[in-house]
Amino acid sequence: MAHEVPALPYDYAALEPYIDTQTMHLHHDKHHQAYVTNLNAALEKAPELQKLSAEDLIKGLENVPEAIRGAVRNNGGGHVNHSMFWKIMGPNAGGDPNGAIADAIKSTFGDVNAFKEKFNDAGLKQFGSGWAWLVRDQGGKLQVVSSANQDNPLSQGFYPIMGNDVWEHAYYLKYQNRRADYLKEWWNVVNWAEVNKRFQDSQK
Repeated sequence: MAHEVPALPYDYAALEPYIDTQTMHLHHDKHHQAYVTNLNAALEKAPELQKLSAEDLIKGLENVPEAIRGAVRNNGGGHVNHSMFWKIMGPNAGGDPNGAIADAIKSTFGDVNAFKEKFNDAGLKQFGSGWAWLVRDQGGKLQVVSSANQDNPLSQGFYPIMGNDVWEHAYYLKYQNRRADYLKEWWNVVNWAEVNKRFQDSQK
């Protein structure tokens, strides 16, 4: 079964004024669709992999034939990353986390503001295109990491709790070269309920 772009769980304009409507259309309908189209095309050359989820493909890149491994890594990663990204944002969101993820953030980073600063710094210092992540490592500890291009922490044995896209296509129409402003404003659309769900899923 071919991979598909999931529908946005809210209207394209729902994240205004922090993420503009035009960016959401381009990002979801064009960029995410391109990753899915290219992933499906690559998997035509390895039909035995078509039954695997995109997450399983990324976790087991060493099992992907070398001829298509790069395409699966880039486009499968893009699909997994963006499928998460749409869900961990939402209208009437933002603020500070609560529940289990809030406790884990405070015990790891000291307080929420210290965590946000560390996360934003990872996004700001990521050279070129990439992502900033909050992950759970194999020992169960939280870490802030960054990755290049569409690489996903699943490939390193981490569980991605949340991530912010710092490719220019995610913010350039509204923020131009002001990545720091985008990183700061993005917290206004973080759906902490979904982040909490992902944190709980990471413990299974």
